[in-house]
Amino acid sequence: MLTQLSINNYALINHLSIDFSSGLSIITGETGAGKSILLGALGLVLGNRADLSSLKDTSTKCIVEAKVAISNYSLQDFFTSVDLDYEAETIIRREILPSGKSRAFVNDTPVTLNILNELRSKLIDVHSQHQTMQLSDASFQFEILDALAKNTDRIASYKRGFIQLGSLKKELLSLETAQKEANKQYDYNLHLFTELEDAGVKEDEQSGLEEKLEKLNNIEDIKLNLSESLELSIHEEVGLQNLLNTLEFKISKIASFSKEYQELADRITSIKIEMDDIVSELETANENVDFNPNEVEEINDRLQLLYNLQKKHYVNSNQELLLVFEELSDKVRQVESAEGDLNHKKEKISAISLKLDAVAEKISKARISAIPKLTRQLEFLLTDLGMENARFSIKATRTNTYFSNGKDHLEFLFSANKGGNFGELKKVASGGELSRIMLSVKKVLSENTQLPTIIFDEIDTGVSGEISNKIAAIMGQMGNNMQVVAITHLPQIAAKGSNHYKVYKEEINGVTTTNLKQLSAEERIKEIAEMLSGKDISDSAIIHAKELLS
Repeated sequence: MLTQLSINNYALINHLSIDFSSGLSIITGETGAGKSILLGALGLVLGNRADLSSLKDTSTKCIVEAKVAISNYSLQDFFTSVDLDYEAETIIRREILPSGKSRAFVNDTPVTLNILNELRSKLIDVHSQHQTMQLSDASFQFEILDALAKNTDRIASYKRGFIQLGSLKKELLSLETAQKEANKQYDYNLHLFTELEDAGVKEDEQSGLEEKLEKLNNIEDIKLNLSESLELSIHEEVGLQNLLNTLEFKISKIASFSKEYQELADRITSIKIEMDDIVSELETANENVDFNPNEVEEINDRLQLLYNLQKKHYVNSNQELLLVFEELSDKVRQVESAEGDLNHKKEKISAISLKLDAVAEKISKARISAIPKLTRQLEFLLTDLGMENARFSIKATRTNTYFSNGKDHLEFLFSANKGGNFGELKKVASGGELSRIMLSVKKVLSENTQLPTIIFDEIDTGVSGEISNKIAAIMGQMGNNMQVVAITHLPQIAAKGSNHYKVYKEEINGVTTTNLKQLSAEERIKEIAEMLSGKDISDSAIIHAKELLS
């Protein structure tokens, strides 16, 4: 519930701070005193759009702060989901800077207006006359019925399954769309895949073939140079191998004379060993040089195949060809296995649908059972509010369609006159009747759900006398279960509040300012008497005011 509202530099308000308590609180004041300014400030701190016109002094920032006790609202999960610190007494602050920039905070953590508006819906319901049109909204009608049907947990379970079903249906549609497109390309993709599969492309094959072809195309030069190199190495008189043998022999004779000569001998021996190895490899290479025209043709054919495949698929290497092969493999496999995937997805949808059907059936049965009770309560309350002939025709009809809150179609019809035809609320009920119906609905909801603080903004417009007493009584009863704030012009309603606040204007140094104060018992008698008789308060008005308060 709202425990405190502080306003600084907003519209006609310099500074205002007021505490609120549980039960029914009343706000009164002359027309134009600033009740709409209070609601505007409250709307601002709860997420309404702001601009510089909200500032009383455009050189100083505007600050509106609301303290709200939320321990009874089960909001821990919401605070966690939006990454906010949960506090049993939460402080919401809104600032408008002279630059026009707006900032919002929850427990000193900056938040977006979207988060603020989400939080607002869970904390405070500001009800004005135009909001009675909400009565014709199907989702609100379901909310009323489900409150009496105690469907909260069932609908929460249903919604989880409904979201899952929607996700699965999207996946199925995506699979079906992909399959249709894939089927169009299947034959061509299969041809390309088979072609690459038959080609047996290997990642490093191309470079090896190109190197081998280069050797075969230069076989004569290779043979000539290998032969001459071998001759230079093993010639009996001037060959490198023979000369190294001689050099090794010469130095070995003096190696024992000094360490220096021994090191030279060792190095020459190493060179001789390396040379012997080179000669062996030269002999092997020379023996292996062989020109095979058929091999050249095979290599050329193989390379040409690879080049053609690369050109066909707009790539430059075998590595890229292999990637194309994998993609084609996936496309072909997708088509060939699509039927199984589709069947598996359909089976999951069928299983979820069966579970949803079972929950929807329970929701529907609970709704049908609750309809007589809801009809009876609303008609009883409206009779008390002067609508003796008010009748409701409420029907929940099961359908085959999955809605976000079940599978029912709800018909919520109303007749205000005896023997009159039933019709939609917005078509057959007047503004005053809608206000009383909404009050009755809120009364029923307050007894069956944990409603947030509700602020009635002149819901009593157009009523008087005994009906106003009944409205006041209903508000008082609602105040037993929740915090109710009523802005009113009727003394009968003002007298029923456990707390009474007055909005008033005063002029300070030639500047008009709006203020709000909580009235004492004596001030309250005077205020109600003034509401009864005007500025010139009569003795009878005082007596009447005391009677109303007692």
